[in-house]
Amino acid sequence: MSEPITVVVAKDLEDLIPTFMKNRTKELETLRGALASGDLEQLRQIGHRMKGVGNSYGFEKVSTLGMQVEDGAKAGNRDALAAVIAEYAD
Repeated sequence: MSEPITVVVAKDLEDLIPTFMKNRTKELETLRGALASGDLEQLRQIGHRMKGVGNSYGFEKVSTLGMQVEDGAKAGNRDALAAVIAEYAD
């Protein structure tokens, strides 16, 4: 496991973070399923959504990984996608 990442969340978003994190867990399972089935379009769409939602809530790393998922899906690079999804799980 990697080192914990510190995130600064805007005061008005604090109450939303438990739901945000629960949604990221569901998202991870969807990413794994899409990778297993080779659904690059679903991976691209999820990656794109991750890019937007991460920064909105102060989770820059989610946005960064989302960009990598989107780019990996566009390139059809399953190995890179598997590595990014594993990093996301961590």
